[in-house]
Amino acid sequence: MEMGKMQRRGKEQSVNGFEFFLAGSLEKIFPERRPEGMREGDRLCILKGEIPAVQLVYWRKPGEEKLPGTWLCRVEGFAAKARMRRVELVPSAFPCYEGRDENYLSTQPGLFPDLLEPVEDGRIRPLPGQFRSLWIDFPDTAEVEAGVYQVEIVLTPEWTGDLEETSAKRAEEEALRLHFWLEVSEETLPEQTLIHTEWFHSDCLADYYHVEPFGERHWNVLEGQIRLAGELGINMLLAPVFTPPLDTRVGGERTTVQLVDIVLENGEYRFDFARLERWCSLCRKYGISYLEIPHLFTQWGAKATPKICVAENGIVKKKFGWHVPADSPEYRRFLEAFLPALQREIERLGYTRKQVYFHISDEPSKEQLESYSRAKKTVADLLEGWQVIDALSDFAFYQEGLVEHPVPSNDHIQPFADHGVEDLWVYYCCGQGYEVPNRFFAMPSARCRIMGVLLYLYDLKGFLHWGFNFYNSALSVTHLDPYFDTHGGYAFPSGDPFLVYPGADGKPRSSIRAQVQLEGLGDLRALRLLEKKIGRERVIELIYEGQQHPFTFRKYPMQASYLYELRRKIARALKNEM
Repeated sequence: MEMGKMQRRGKEQSVNGFEFFLAGSLEKIFPERRPEGMREGDRLCILKGEIPAVQLVYWRKPGEEKLPGTWLCRVEGFAAKARMRRVELVPSAFPCYEGRDENYLSTQPGLFPDLLEPVEDGRIRPLPGQFRSLWIDFPDTAEVEAGVYQVEIVLTPEWTGDLEETSAKRAEEEALRLHFWLEVSEETLPEQTLIHTEWFHSDCLADYYHVEPFGERHWNVLEGQIRLAGELGINMLLAPVFTPPLDTRVGGERTTVQLVDIVLENGEYRFDFARLERWCSLCRKYGISYLEIPHLFTQWGAKATPKICVAENGIVKKKFGWHVPADSPEYRRFLEAFLPALQREIERLGYTRKQVYFHISDEPSKEQLESYSRAKKTVADLLEGWQVIDALSDFAFYQEGLVEHPVPSNDHIQPFADHGVEDLWVYYCCGQGYEVPNRFFAMPSARCRIMGVLLYLYDLKGFLHWGFNFYNSALSVTHLDPYFDTHGGYAFPSGDPFLVYPGADGKPRSSIRAQVQLEGLGDLRALRLLEKKIGRERVIELIYEGQQHPFTFRKYPMQASYLYELRRKIARALKNEM
């Protein structure tokens, strides 16, 4: 989506100690800072199917106790129904590492705008001396008629107390109106071709809600989070056929979440895939068409086996785990039975081999090249014909032929790109806080959204992030409350471990980071649509128009205005080609 050229701030509405104005989706509203706000003449431009968003910013004069407590907000002038969510402040005691660049909104602990809390009745309560905001977007624009709309936001005060008898009349007299312009293209947002996975931590949901893994209450929670994942442009999920060996201390373990029941009887392994089938059905229901299999060996070096529970003589026990070395003959024997059976089941469920990704071990270092190599050789024949990806940053793994589809971090991707690695992926996590894009609380939203442009320029196949819903401390030593501890016990900058919040009602809550990331994916899809009409060379010229140098993951426009202007250009180019 696009905003027009920045001019002076649009007209504010003030009455009786209240102030209201609009801000774009890329501005984070802090209570103590006056926001810049949208400018007069700003326009949002979207393709059909995109989700345009603005923020209603509100402020109340301190010391006026007789002012109305709440205001009613409604939206007029647009065919699609508005969704309203209050932007709530979330604490961060650890916003960034010491080694950082200058492109942060804050480096100090404090409260950061992030959580989106549904507002079903349209009521907001301005607080004295605090700038706060209401996130207003339109989730269903696919069938909206193309054109330019003047969207109005109407605010009505709710008077109470001694003035109750005149409240209706007074409210009508003091209703305020704000507006913005929204242009809907004739073109529809194309299907997302980027493969996007955010590691889904099923055990964290069972732990947070204190429910039995894969009991019906757990399934209800899982469905809500899977649905939201699909809405946020995530089209591949980590399916815990066994408990993923991720973020676990050596010798420790996470709550068992194992979709496949395994029985060892008379020396033979048998498998029940019923829960996996249910998992895949939920994923497909919500548009998630790719399947990701957990790592076959432990993290950071592939030295041991993952935790896998097996029933023997009617007793379920932990047969594999830290106590079993990666080169165990018994583990190899298990994999000889398990992997072919799993692959047959995956194909029976309708997945092609292009839709399924396996892993060996997560984030091996150069010092662990030998152990990773041994692990890879252990299973190479069993994964022949199937896709294998791993997050790593050392180019040597690709040079040695150990990883056909590497997933480097965005601060180590350049050697891979320079060597023309095909079907290249990228990831970022806690370690990518210097110069490169990321989505920490303390970073400007534009630093998250610019990923869409960079994904296009590098022509990347996939994007991976480790934390869709990780609610544990580092190495999963303890469980955490993500509304209080947003940094994994001071291990990760706030905003890294999770993208969504677990609601008290069992339903997930999105974040402004999630919605802005979705806008970036929309930029990518819009650029790829334009490429089909005018060619990649002309699209790249449009991206670089007015810029001083080509973009890399370390050098890119930092201003939100660049992204708004780019979408204006895309909208104009698409219109000219129709």
